Amino acid sequence: MAQALAEADALLITAAPAPAGCPALKALGSSLEALPKPLRWVGYISSTSVYGDRGGKWVNESSALNAPTVEGARRAAAERDWLGLGWRSGSPVAIFRLPAIYGPGRTPFEKLADGTARIVRKPGQVFNRIHLDDAVAALAASLARPRAGGVYNVTDDEPAGADAYVEHAARLMGVASPPEVDWTDPEVSAAMRRFYLDNKRVSSARAKAELGWRPRYASWRDGLKALAPARGPA
Repeated sequence: MAQALAEADALLITAAPAPAGCPALKALGSSLEALPKPLRWVGYISSTSVYGDRGGKWVNESSALNAPTVEGARRAAAERDWLGLGWRSGSPVAIFRLPAIYGPGRTPFEKLADGTARIVRKPGQVFNRIHLDDAVAALAASLARPRAGGVYNVTDDEPAGADAYVEHAARLMGVASPPEVDWTDPEVSAAMRRFYLDNKRVSSARAKAELGWRPRYASWRDGLKALAPARGPA
């Protein structure tokens, strides 16, 4: 990996942080500092979970971090570690805070098709999403204009509840809405329940202003429409 790093001009970190910190930083940190020439760009994929619950209010990159979960706190610590390494090494590090990602193979359509989809309601609770292609486009925009210490929310423009998301997918497929379960039901995985701990709206205005980025799918409604499987004959 150190040899690959020496031959690269950019580095993207997608590994989730572990209890001891970011595994990529542990594996590559000393090699990055020892490079004879800094990398052109380093990107770290973080999460909007670092903001914690805001009671449905809007947050941006200047908002204080208040992660209520261990996973969110580890993300915030990994951000600090990578930004610090960036300043020491001279390689410009940018942080990208992503919400729930959807895209091919990562939609409600798959679970609606196999009968495992559920409507999970938590009144008043909303969160953002991002289409995979739009997330990649934001990374490419940053790669084209690196800025040391840049921190960007990469989200769509329509925060919404999980129930509306799944119900809309069902309508696009032309199938009945799935059964409802409470968000605390054991049928809802622990990973999914973490989404329901936070209630916030996340602004991506900085990414648009600094990177010239615009999501192709500013609404998850448009994103799901583009991904919807073709309906069979009536």
